[in-house]
Amino acid sequence: MTNISMSPFTDETQWTDSPRGFTVSHFTLYMGDENSDRHLKHYHSTMILYRNNDAFMCKIFTTTLLGEAQGWYHTLSSRSIQNFNELSLIFTKEYSFNCLIKRTSNHLFSVIKDHWETICNYVKKFKAEKAKIAGCNEDIVTTSFRNGLPTEHPLFIGLIMGEKLILAASYALAEKHTLWDKAKQSM
Repeated sequence: MTNISMSPFTDETQWTDSPRGFTVSHFTLYMGDENSDRHLKHYHSTMILYRNNDAFMCKIFTTTLLGEAQGWYHTLSSRSIQNFNELSLIFTKEYSFNCLIKRTSNHLFSVIKDHWETICNYVKKFKAEKAKIAGCNEDIVTTSFRNGLPTEHPLFIGLIMGEKLILAASYALAEKHTLWDKAKQSM
């Protein structure tokens, strides 16, 4: 049994009872390996009816932690947290490295095909980076895809010589050039 004095919450928070009629909602559990901001937003939206009960918000939040995050919670100093804002700040500081960096379409210009990489792998890598960007500009995406290729590669030449291609057509053309990569690697 855990000693109540080991709680990171002040006595007032620790001894707060659950509101009448409260039933445990389904919470997404946080293990320490995902976006902490997203977890806090989900928690806030789930607990919207109880947001004015700061102590209760603190106590229930700890039930959403699992694994590494639950271990982190147990390392917090005894009686060091007075309210949910403090808990949110400490939580965010601890797990801020998991927050996604907002990127623009221009980020795709940094995705370049390595000389040893197959076209198939380059397309997979490019698509993965594109998926991380909301609202991509199609012209920038298509141009950055082409510019990530070596200039001597037939696909690059095909994309330069082709009329204004859309990204889907660029991917289809890339599949056709997979054979060129295989022939080059066997030399």
